[in-house]
Amino acid sequence: MNKTIAEKIAALQALDTPALRARWDEVFGRPAPKHMSRDLLLRALTYHVQKQAEGGLSKATLRRLARLADSNDKRVQTATPQAPYLKPGTRLVREWRGEVHHVIVLDEGFDYHGTLYASLSGIARAITGARWSGPLFFGLRRRRGSVSAKEADGD
Repeated sequence: MNKTIAEKIAALQALDTPALRARWDEVFGRPAPKHMSRDLLLRALTYHVQKQAEGGLSKATLRRLARLADSNDKRVQTATPQAPYLKPGTRLVREWRGEVHHVIVLDEGFDYHGTLYASLSGIARAITGARWSGPLFFGLRRRRGSVSAKEADGD
């Protein structure tokens, strides 16, 4: 007996999460990821039913998706700079509106005027009264799109 796509999807929707996980194992030959939600299990299994009945994406579409994913991976790697590692004992100095501010890096946070802060952003806010990226405020990271003097000179 051959069920229609709609009947197969309706049957999937009627299953509880353990039954969807068992179905996943049957279909894909391996257990579903442990923390995958019922909704995502259902969506993946529904797509599989449709793919079996109607065919999957065209080869051209699969190639395009692979190119997009590859270019996105490269963008993400270059767009997210590594956070600087600050050793305990490091002193950060920043001048703001004519006043020099000193911060000492500790094992468990940052000391500013005898107060322990969990982040540099909290200190930047205390100094400026506005929300700032702490690493940006203290010169540990550049603004997106900005060019350092060294890069501008072609070095």
